[in-house]
Amino acid sequence: MGYADLREFVKRLEKEGELRRIKAEIDPVLEVTEVVQRAQAMPGPKGNPGGFALLFERPKGSRYPLLINAFGSVRRMEMAFEVEKLDDVAARIRGFLDMQTPQGLLDKIKMLPKLAELGSFMPKQVKDGACKELIRKGSDVNLFDFPILKCWPQDGGRFITFPLVFTRNPETGKRNVGMYRMQIYDERTTGMHWQTQKHGAEHFRRARAQNPEGRIPVSVAIGSDPATTLGGILPIPPDLDEMMFSGFLRREPVEMVKCETNDLEVPANAEIVLEGYVNLNEMRTEGPFGDHTGFYSLEGEYPVFHVECVTQRKEPIYLATVVGRPPQEDYYMGYAIERVFLPLMKLTHPEIADVSMPAEGIVHNLMIVSIRKSYPGHARKVMNAIWSLGQAMFTKVIVVVDHDVNVHDYREVVWKALCAIDPERDVQFTFGPVDTLDHAARMQDFGSKMGIDATRKWASEGFSRPWPEEMLVDEKTKATVEALWKTLGI
Repeated sequence: MGYADLREFVKRLEKEGELRRIKAEIDPVLEVTEVVQRAQAMPGPKGNPGGFALLFERPKGSRYPLLINAFGSVRRMEMAFEVEKLDDVAARIRGFLDMQTPQGLLDKIKMLPKLAELGSFMPKQVKDGACKELIRKGSDVNLFDFPILKCWPQDGGRFITFPLVFTRNPETGKRNVGMYRMQIYDERTTGMHWQTQKHGAEHFRRARAQNPEGRIPVSVAIGSDPATTLGGILPIPPDLDEMMFSGFLRREPVEMVKCETNDLEVPANAEIVLEGYVNLNEMRTEGPFGDHTGFYSLEGEYPVFHVECVTQRKEPIYLATVVGRPPQEDYYMGYAIERVFLPLMKLTHPEIADVSMPAEGIVHNLMIVSIRKSYPGHARKVMNAIWSLGQAMFTKVIVVVDHDVNVHDYREVVWKALCAIDPERDVQFTFGPVDTLDHAARMQDFGSKMGIDATRKWASEGFSRPWPEEMLVDEKTKATVEALWKTLGI
């Protein structure tokens, strides 16, 4: 079964030597970021990259501890999903995707356990939860009670960096959970960074079309069990409930409790919940913000979130993250998503062998894809397919290589790709939506993309010259030298 809450995950991290407690008073304004940068650059347990999770017990100006870098290594992501390897999660997903339409009675009987298991993951509504141990409303609400970070010197202010933002589609009533940074304007007001292509922004637009002078309810949960916390960043199909999928990941349903001041539901085990609304006719300047690109994202006009109520545990842990020049904690979360959701990509595009998104590509700038090439132009078909896949539409550069290229060995990728391309022939340009954070795009949210076909070229693609073989030592010689190796004194 999954972790009961965030603090159970903290106990596990500490038990496994993955967490360090910081007892000195450290200021959430800039100082925490510098500590995180130094700690993250250190080797973690067993020399693994990503340093340690950090629990600041005395953040300056707040009585509540601050947890950060909790997901900042491959091992901690494996612990978050309670698996030995991330591929184990992918295998579970693949198992459900492999369910075919039953052909007979025996097939139907075999499918029943899986169907029953799927049904057990649906969110479960409960009457009360730990997130309601303390309730404050109106003028008693003060966001500065929490150790909210200002990460970088030119940031527009303090930002909530790890929120789960809950809204409902005003037309269908379907829940959406997203992770959108929130700039603190004052004790009870924040920005809501709903980028154009995000579901939260779509809910805002649809509600405004119905009633431009109205408002929509919004609730924000901070700090839950790992699988639920990560629910806001998972690239699941649009018709799938994020909380249901979190239930699948944690192997038991997420318990949800109704908010005090609106009809939204939030995880009952959350550390902190902010309840309020967004006016549909109110915008305010948000930013700059030091982002995961390693540069400051620019100021922009975004909706405003008004906090009417805060519910919390008596002694909550404030969960945060720092983004900046890669690799940061968000890189490891992105890597886990890449590994876990590869089966979903293969479901619709089975020719894909593997995918890699290097840290320096900050998720949306570079994707390397290996494919089993079957027909002329196959690499270009895959490029266009990826640009039509959810958040993958933001990918600026796609490099397609053959299936026998290790996409995680970047030296091999650079070598074989550069040896395989004729730039004029193999580079394709197109236009489409780009990430709002892409400061190089000619316009916000719109720009160009590049695809590189670095596969071997075939005669059926107009390549008339012979394609050379890669130089490899034959197996007989390798075996002979292997037997002699220890005697050579090298």
